[in-house]
Formats: sequence, structure tokens, C-alpha cells
Amino acid sequence: MPAGRNRLLGSHHASTHRGSLHPRRPPARRGGAHPPRRARAPARGPARARARRRGAGRAGRDLRAPRGEAAVSAIPTIAAAARAIAARRLSPVELIRACIGRIEKHQEVLHAFVALDLERAIAAARAAEARILRDGPRGPLDGIPIAHKDIVDVAGLPTTACSRILAGNVATRDAAVVRRWAEAGAISLGKLTTHEFAWGGPSFDLPTPPARNPWNPDHFTAGSSSGTGAAVASGMILGGTGSDTGGSIRGPAALCGLAGIKPTYGLVPRTGVIPLAWSMDHVGPLAWTAEDCALLLQAAAGHDPEDPGSAARPAPDLVSGLGDGVKGLRVGVVRHFHEADVQVSPATRQGIDAAARIFADLGAELRDVTLPPLAEFWAPGMTLLLGEAFAVHGPWLRAQRAAYGEILRERLLLGALVTGEHIIAAQRLRRRLAGEVAAAMREVDLLLTAAAMGEAPRIDAVDPWIGFRTPSLTLPFNLTGQPAMTVCAGLGEGGLPVAIQLAGRPWEDATVLRAAHAYEQARGPLKRPGA
Repeated sequence: MPAGRNRLLGSHHASTHRGSLHPRRPPARRGGAHPPRRARAPARGPARARARRRGAGRAGRDLRAPRGEAAVSAIPTIAAAARAIAARRLSPVELIRACIGRIEKHQEVLHAFVALDLERAIAAARAAEARILRDGPRGPLDGIPIAHKDIVDVAGLPTTACSRILAGNVATRDAAVVRRWAEAGAISLGKLTTHEFAWGGPSFDLPTPPARNPWNPDHFTAGSSSGTGAAVASGMILGGTGSDTGGSIRGPAALCGLAGIKPTYGLVPRTGVIPLAWSMDHVGPLAWTAEDCALLLQAAAGHDPEDPGSAARPAPDLVSGLGDGVKGLRVGVVRHFHEADVQVSPATRQGIDAAARIFADLGAELRDVTLPPLAEFWAPGMTLLLGEAFAVHGPWLRAQRAAYGEILRERLLLGALVTGEHIIAAQRLRRRLAGEVAAAMREVDLLLTAAAMGEAPRIDAVDPWIGFRTPSLTLPFNLTGQPAMTVCAGLGEGGLPVAIQLAGRPWEDATVLRAAHAYEQARGPLKRPGA
């Protein structure tokens, strides 16, 4: 295990709040009972008003930026914002302030953030603005507002995994992905809500409440990258980090109407990210579009020797071929996933059929592909997840079991029943399944499947054990390690998003992003929730 990841896991002395847990019930949608922590909080009252009037100073006026929330409304994607900043039509300071305005507007209901770092973000935006005026932008992420899931270390901010277990834990250095995005010029606004340790949720007995879906706050975001999904969809940030062990990037992207990619295993280092199941953990971005995901992933990709799972190979070019289209690509539709293996909503099925037609119209060759049933992936996947998660959490469970939320505690305790014999059998089955998928993909370039079973359920009606009873549409590609991406396919019942999933061969992340971008261009733009 890399040192950067083990450092937090070794902190078993972290202070905890023992005693009775809060009852498992949803908090009120409104009210300030659980405000996010603030680091270097900005001035308030008259001082804040003066700061807003000052804005970006002379540099901001030179860049002729739109003021306030209009900056995000007018520039809803990273790619468009980057072009406007490079052309000096948009000020990084005003872009950051617009996102802060959305945080002030939506955080109380959506609970996307658990810690804010706004004063440092404004200072970074001013520095970026001056640098861009002097030297031009570093690249497409320069001045772009982002944030990080609360299992990802940001130096000087708490990393608690939204758990009492890590109460008081403050990161002393940046995770690899944080450092790389910062070097590219991205500006972090803080830390984002996660299910407890990226698995137990939605929980209502934790120090902070679960994130809520911007399309309807009575509904679920999916998880575990729940705060990232809520923050990007509502425009609080333009992109953010997620982790994906069984679908935790692709699930929130699906239910929140976003794009999110689980890259090839080993492409993005996990140094400084709290593990869940080491052999299936991936780090990747969520954003409004596939193009934005490509820009974020490009900056994050590449070898890091501190993560033994990081591949010692050059980072691929994920951006230059993004507009090449899908003509000539072979797209395999895995119909039995959503027609036989699990039940999906009518809108989800319609979205898959419409996506297949779009790819055909764009010149792709469609084929039906048969893979092993979802249940065959589910058995080894859940066995490995339970066993590996218990290996991480066993010392904490023995020392302070009551400090966990109920959902995660009960899931982790199941891992105590997983034996070495179970793990070996699961790994053998995993190898066989990966071989069968690889054989199927010799005949196609991409797989098209459902990303989720349907629209987001009400958050107070989520069955926390559904993943133990129903096979997952996303877990297969955590077992195989190949790239897989969620893209919004439109709106279904209640105006809630539905999604498709695209998967490619290992190390062909660029093909997945290229196809997702072509699909989005043909599908047409989507309005943000509430727009």
C-alpha cells in the first residue's frame, strides 16, 4: 500500500465522538444544523460587501468578466470557461465568486460540501488572473473552480471520509490528483460530501447529512461521490474528484445528469486517497460534459511510484482526438444487462435505444454483444469488496465500532466472514470473467449498456442493502479494470436524469471519451437543474 494512502489509515488515534448515534432519519431539507466547516473563511457583513465591490481589482476589469452568478450561467463547462479565460473575456476571480454565490444559494439544501476553503480560493483566483494577464494560461484548467471528495487529501484541510473515525484528521500534504490539478491551475473550493468511507450511505447518523440531488432535493444522488455529483450539477463547481470501487463515479453522474469516467485501473494514481477495496479502487473526474472529463483526466493521469497500482507507462493523449467522431467504430450493445439481468426504467431503456440510433447515424457499426450475466460479476465483486474493506477497517472496528454509522458498520462486519478461500475463489472467477470480456471486445471497440436502473429514488426510501441483493450495472468494469463512463441520456419520470454507460478496452480511455463526446454533441445540450 502506498505511503501516501497508508498514512491516514495508520491514524487510528484520531479523535472520535463516542456515545449514542443520531437516529437514522432524513434531516430537514432546510436549516443550518450541519453547515460545512470553513477554512480561512471570507469576510462577512460590510467587509464582505467591500470585498465584493473590489472584485478582482484592475485585472478583473481588464478581463471584462460578467459579474456574479452570470459567469457560471454563461460559461457552464470547463472547456468554454477555459476558452473565455484565454481570450480575456472571463475573469477567474469572477468565475470563482459566481461559484461561491451558488454555494451560498444551494449548500443549505444540497449539503454538497463538508469543508470550504473560500478565502484561499479567491486568493488563488487573483494570482491566476495576474499570471494569465502576464503570461497566458497554463492550460485549460487554469482558473477553473473544482473541489475534492472527502477521502482525498488536501493539505491543511480535514480529511474525515464523513466519519467520526477520522474526526480531527487534517491532511499534511496533497493527494497526487490534487497536486496535479493545482499545478494545472485548477482552484479548489473545499471538500465534498461522501458516503462514509466511500461506501456507507445514504446515512443520517453521521456528523454531516447526505448530499441531495439538485434535480429534486427529495431524491438521492447515488454514491459514494455524492457531494461531487450535487456540486457539479448545481454549478457550485465545474468539476470534481470522485472515486469508483463499484460505481461511485458513474452512479452519481447517472442520477445527477453528468458525465463521469472511471479510468483504466492504474491510469490515475490513488496516492493520498483513503482506500476502500484496493484492487478495485479508481480515481476519476465528474463534470458537466465528456470534454470536461477529458481535460480533468488528462491533468490527473500518469505514473506515481507511491501507488503500487499505478501503471509505469506514459499518460495517453486524451484530448487531441476528442472531436474525431465515431465513424467506423464498432459499438457492442449489451442488451441482456438491461433486458434480462436487471429491470430498468422505461426511460432508461428508451435512452439506450436512442443512443444506439445516434451512434448508428454517426457512422458507427452496431452489434449485439453477450457477456457473462451481471450476477456472475456480482458474486466475486462483492466478495472482494467485503474482504478488502474489512482488511482496511478491521483495526478501527475492533477499537471503536460504535463510532461508525450504522450502515457502514453492518456492511464492514460482513467482511469478517470472508475467508482466504473465498478471496482466492473470487480472484480466479474475476480472472475468468475478465478474459471473457476481453474476448468479446476483440469484436467491438466499445460496449454500450445502462449506467443505472433508472431515475433517482427518494432519499428517504433508498434501500441501503439493494446492492447486496441486486447485481450492479457498473461493478463489472471495476473487476476488469477497463475504462467505463456514464453520460446523461436525457430526463425521465419526474424530470430526473437517466444515463447510458460506455466501456472500452484497457488503456483506450481516449476512445471512450471520444465516443461520449460525439454522443453528447448529437444529443444536444442539457439545461442545468433549475435553469
